Amino acid sequence: MDLTFLGATGTVTGSKYLLRNGGRSILVDCGLFQGLKALRLRNWQAPPVKPGSIDAVVLTHAHIDHSGYLPLLVRGGFRGSVYCTRPTFDLCNLLLPDSGHLQEEQARFANRHGFSRHKPALPLYTVEDAQRALRHFVPLDYDHPQPLDGFGAFRLLPAGHILGASIVAFEGAGPRIVFSGDLGRADDPIMRPPTVVTEADYVVVESTYGNRKHPLGDPEAELAAHLERAASRGGVVVIPTFAVGRAQTLLHLLARIKARGGLAGVPVYLNSPMAIDATQIFRRYRAEHRLSEEQCRAACTVAKMVNTPQESMALNQKQGPMVILSASGMATGGRVLHHLAAFAPDPKNMILFAGFQAAGTRGASLVGGAESVKVHGEYVPVRAEVVNLEGLSAHADYPGILAWLGGFRVAPKKTFITHGEPAAADELRRRISESLGWECDVPDYLERAALHTPA
Repeated sequence: MDLTFLGATGTVTGSKYLLRNGGRSILVDCGLFQGLKALRLRNWQAPPVKPGSIDAVVLTHAHIDHSGYLPLLVRGGFRGSVYCTRPTFDLCNLLLPDSGHLQEEQARFANRHGFSRHKPALPLYTVEDAQRALRHFVPLDYDHPQPLDGFGAFRLLPAGHILGASIVAFEGAGPRIVFSGDLGRADDPIMRPPTVVTEADYVVVESTYGNRKHPLGDPEAELAAHLERAASRGGVVVIPTFAVGRAQTLLHLLARIKARGGLAGVPVYLNSPMAIDATQIFRRYRAEHRLSEEQCRAACTVAKMVNTPQESMALNQKQGPMVILSASGMATGGRVLHHLAAFAPDPKNMILFAGFQAAGTRGASLVGGAESVKVHGEYVPVRAEVVNLEGLSAHADYPGILAWLGGFRVAPKKTFITHGEPAAADELRRRISESLGWECDVPDYLERAALHTPA
């Protein structure tokens, strides 16, 4: 059996792992590259393996950096099944068509305003491509052994992180391989902690926060303090928000802040139809997260829901104080770009980030102190206060990752460290080697590793 790293190497995006055994091939995750232009260009290049040669895909979760290449895979000739949990399937039904819609909108906008070098600008894929890909999905229950020709069987185990997120464990044909997916936190305000796994011959573990510890403070109190500060000066707070996971956490915290009298008279808007729909999916899967029905109801009613483009554009004409949550979380696209263009130039306003910002994204530029950002072909001055609330990350930090790895009773033959920027991945490698004594590797793009069954 061998494993080839087709993504998530030197970056936190583009997760794709190709497993081959006895003439069979499967992908674990099938994500889009995001961030740096050199990475995004990979989405447009011919894939390093023919889509028609892949027999199946197993998704760890619904985020676009793990699922967003599927429409291209199907368009390129993939005809197999895409396995995932039921919540992941429901969320992909939102995320993938929305991704296709954004691709089409960006191409139309570029053509209308003439700022693309391509004539005409084309979408990476369309809504129709996304809907075609969804017909290949096979939703599974957690901890259900699913047979897979050439690979024995695999199980999906709760990973925390977001609704439906999974650890993938293969066993029964060759070496036992565990993919962590994106690991959640033990203290996440919404999601339950990741499942402890005790046995594996090989482990592929993420390292998004491999060189960082989450702050010890109370993120709810910190969020309230930032919002109150902006409100006191009549400012608009724009929160670029991941529609799945972070939006629901923020709505829950805002409901708690409002319930105890904070942000009195300050309206909150959720300007993301996808986040609105995802929040309703959270209510359907109450057993998989910590929120009660009452808390779900409060989170669903704390914000005014903005659905139409006309309502979205009208927000830019309003005066503060107010809070706008809008996708996307790294400010790479979506309605939040219009709000950044409208509100970033005013120093009384605030742009508040609440999650990891990958290199090359507008979010990373803003957090890094950029004096201007390019939006729809034009540079927008940034005079608003920029805040990065790191305590709300949905990823385990390095102590959390080490704690999860500590659940294995015997050291794996090798641990592959992926899904992290170079400094984070290498720092996690060092910590695992020193604290656990395990053999580790930080693979390169397209690196291939032979996996052997222990005697």
